[in-house]
Amino acid sequence: MTQETSAAKKPSVLFVCSKNGGKSQLAAGLMNQLAGGAVTVHSAGTKPAQSLNSQAVESLTELGIDITGEHPKAITDEVLAEVDAVIVLGTEAKLSPIEGTRFEVWETDEPSERGIEGMERMRLVRDDINARVRKLYTELTGS
Repeated sequence: MTQETSAAKKPSVLFVCSKNGGKSQLAAGLMNQLAGGAVTVHSAGTKPAQSLNSQAVESLTELGIDITGEHPKAITDEVLAEVDAVIVLGTEAKLSPIEGTRFEVWETDEPSERGIEGMERMRLVRDDINARVRKLYTELTGS
């Protein structure tokens, strides 16, 4: 009976970055599109910004993903208590692992270290995160 119950529960993930304006929003948008409702997706920041990174929004729009209405959010105890996985994107956000919850830090590609800026940079960051999200989706859903 326990296996049936856990199999029926929809997996959930929290993507975290420092400002919740770029990388974690990218990951959430990509996972939402890929999962089509099969995974509950949250995003938050350790120090939420005032607004989303416009290049992050534009890079998702290029893939047909609309995150209009999203805004930077702080991490809440309620969300931390309900998710199966916490994914920290980049090295700026500092968060301690939560007992019994899958916890990963994704050191994402940072093209600006190679002199790549603007939309070219954002597309590279998006594509790096997209590859990781696809792998995570498969692991969470067994699909």
